[in-house]
Amino acid sequence: MGLQERRLREKEQRREQILDAGRELILKHGIYDVSVQQIAKLAELSVGTIYLYFDSKEEIFATLQEGILEVLYDEAEKAVAEVTDPSDKIRAIAEVYKRFSEENKKYFDVINYFISPLDVFFPKLLKTQVDQHGNRILSILVEVINEGIVSGLFEKVVPKRCSIIIWATLHGLIQFRKMRDTVLKEENFDELYRYSVDTFIEGLMKKG
Repeated sequence: MGLQERRLREKEQRREQILDAGRELILKHGIYDVSVQQIAKLAELSVGTIYLYFDSKEEIFATLQEGILEVLYDEAEKAVAEVTDPSDKIRAIAEVYKRFSEENKKYFDVINYFISPLDVFFPKLLKTQVDQHGNRILSILVEVINEGIVSGLFEKVVPKRCSIIIWATLHGLIQFRKMRDTVLKEENFDELYRYSVDTFIEGLMKKG
């Protein structure tokens, strides 16, 4: 390994150290109670080193959210490419979201944490960057629903509005999973989740 390659690898490792520390602290203390000094201490780096990579703690948190949403987007895109029927594509996206929440809990917790009034915390530019990543995921659903409309399978609905509704429903159900011993005590969560997806798809289907 050459000197330049080693330096690049070390630089990437330090960047990941910073992001890992930021992720751990935000989930433990919340956005407002975390400082760059705390991130530096947990990452075992100097404060000066942190600022070589990020301009602020806000940028660290925005980068975390963007990276997680990018992974989710890639997984959803791959799942959609493996099926042809628009209905099955919606089911595939829903399964990706549920599986991601189960297999990557610490990352999903960050997504959940950031679904809040971020404009209170993030400068407008960073907020816009984060929103763009979320919109990319939403755009996959929009395209699938539009595909169903064009093919004559779905009614002529507003694709983006329907995409927002199903995504909000799925996210809300995943949050309800925490109530397995109360509200969902007599329910099979996986069956309930899939039932909600099928009910949504049934509502899209062209009648007659």
